[in-house]
Amino acid sequence: MIDTSGGEKLERWGEVVLIRPDPQIIWNTPRENPLWRQAHARYFRSEKGGGHWENYRKAPAFWELAYKDLTFKISPTGFKHTGLFPEQAVNWDLFRRLIAGAGRPVSVLNLFAYTGGATLACAAAGATVCHVDASKGMVAWAKENAALSGLSDRPVRWIVDDCEKFVAREIRRGRRYDAIIMDPPSYGRGPGGEVWKLEESVYGLVDLCAGVLSERPLFVALNSYTTGLSPSVMAYLLGATVGKRFGGSVSADEIGLPVTGTGLALPCGSTALWTEQPLETC
Repeated sequence: MIDTSGGEKLERWGEVVLIRPDPQIIWNTPRENPLWRQAHARYFRSEKGGGHWENYRKAPAFWELAYKDLTFKISPTGFKHTGLFPEQAVNWDLFRRLIAGAGRPVSVLNLFAYTGGATLACAAAGATVCHVDASKGMVAWAKENAALSGLSDRPVRWIVDDCEKFVAREIRRGRRYDAIIMDPPSYGRGPGGEVWKLEESVYGLVDLCAGVLSERPLFVALNSYTTGLSPSVMAYLLGATVGKRFGGSVSADEIGLPVTGTGLALPCGSTALWTEQPLETC
């Protein structure tokens, strides 16, 4: 993150510089960095919904980007995203630490798993992972990332399915998981036209997921990009569901990305985490 101003963020993805909109950037500070005028591409929102990219300097259709020992395919999509949420790296590192320190085999259920950042981090730490997303294209993209990261041979189940329906079936089948990662969208529509609104549906989702945990779960993580859900609200959700069943400890906080031009951090959502032991002792 290089700079932010006027509803937009200036970012470098490897060697490619992009400008993308962000509604939280409500300040109009001077755009003094010359890269504002030298970006490879810029995304413009449409008043009718959606938007489009303007390619100024022949940005590639896709390229690779490494984070530690993981490698990801980056590709600007028609809905503004690039296939990666880099602020989640702080969570990937935490999941790896928890799995490595567990001293036992760990099975992870990654719901709304997108292009697999958390899946790859957990697999690299030695966990078996069930990766679930309703988008066939995103699951295929996640498999590409696994191959790029040299993790194709790891024990990962790649599932294209509605996450809630899949969890309900797993409970009926008697399958259990030691850890769950949930990254639900703020808003969406199911294949039958069902409307998903995070604020209305997230409690039922978390309560359902508590039923697919093993007798001794390791962690449960809940991410949110909805500004209406504060970290405290998300912590309460986990405490009232997972914590009520298993005890343990709950923590929550904002996550964000440091901005080079200002030294501040741009908020990028919130994460709530339930752990078997208090986080500082894990």
